[in-house]
Amino acid sequence: MSSSPALITPTTSTPKPLLPNIRCKLSPSTSTTTTTHRRHFLSLTAIIALSSPLLLTSDAALAATDEEYAKETQEVIKKVRDTINMDKTDPNIATAVAELRETSNSWVAKYRREKALLGRLSFRDMYSALNAVSGHYVSFGPTSPIPAKRKTRILEEMDSVEKALLRGR
Repeated sequence: MSSSPALITPTTSTPKPLLPNIRCKLSPSTSTTTTTHRRHFLSLTAIIALSSPLLLTSDAALAATDEEYAKETQEVIKKVRDTINMDKTDPNIATAVAELRETSNSWVAKYRREKALLGRLSFRDMYSALNAVSGHYVSFGPTSPIPAKRKTRILEEMDSVEKALLRGR
C-alpha cells in the first residue's frame, strides 16, 4: 500500500522559518529623533489634559446645571400633565403628543449621559413616567387615551418627581 500524497511526513531536518529573519538597526540619529518626538508629544498631551475646562468645573457651574435640570424637568412635567389630561376628542391631541414626544426625547437624550443625575430619585421616576407615556402612544397611537390605572401611576410619578426636585434629589 502506498501512502496518500496529502499526508505530511515528518523529516529529521530542521524546519525552515516561514518568515525570513529581518533585523532592523536604528542609527543613533533616528533613535534620538524618535525620543525627541515622543517627549514633545507627551508634553503637549499633558498640557492639554491639565488645561481642559472639563476637569476644572466649579461649584457655580454645577449649581447652574442643577437649576437647569430642575427647570427643564418642571417644563416636561407640565407638558406630560397637559397632554395626558387632554380630552380624546380634542383636535390638537395628535400635535400635543408629537410635541411631548419630541420634548421627552430631548430631555432623555440630554440628561441620560449625566452620571451625577442617574442616581437621583427625580431622574429615575421621570424617566419611568416618560417611558410609560411614550410606550403607550407608540403602541396605541396618539389619539388613544391612556388607561386610568396607567394614568394614575404616571401622575403619581410626576408628583414624586416634583417632591424630589424640591428636596434637591
